[in-house]
Amino acid sequence: MVALLGRRIGVAAAAAAFIALAAFGSASPSPKSFVKSTVSAHDVVIFSKSYCPYCRKAKAIFKELQLKKDPYVVELDHREDGSEIQDALSEIVGRRTVPQVFVHGKHLGGSDDTVEAYESGKLAKLLNIGVKDDL
Repeated sequence: MVALLGRRIGVAAAAAAFIALAAFGSASPSPKSFVKSTVSAHDVVIFSKSYCPYCRKAKAIFKELQLKKDPYVVELDHREDGSEIQDALSEIVGRRTVPQVFVHGKHLGGSDDTVEAYESGKLAKLLNIGVKDDL
């Protein structure tokens, strides 16, 4: 009886999921909403490709900063929807190139922008690290 009841619940759950998918489409978010929700959910987000030397440079900067929490890295070449996410980035920030770096929900830019922010101290200020008060 328990096995039969479990099977009925499983069938009912599967039917409900099928109906929900049919009514609302895919369960995964749109690429644009994925970018926005990812950026808002993490302090630092890097949209990257694993083989890209500019992406490696941007990731290395954050590694050198020894943050308490590692940046959230989205390797677009490891995702089936990577190209669509890259298109969404183009719509959101006006650039399709990688890396695209976000700090506290704000777009920092690409590799050169990240290097410049690091060297000028702007990145440390954005991350609230190594900033001394003038008291």
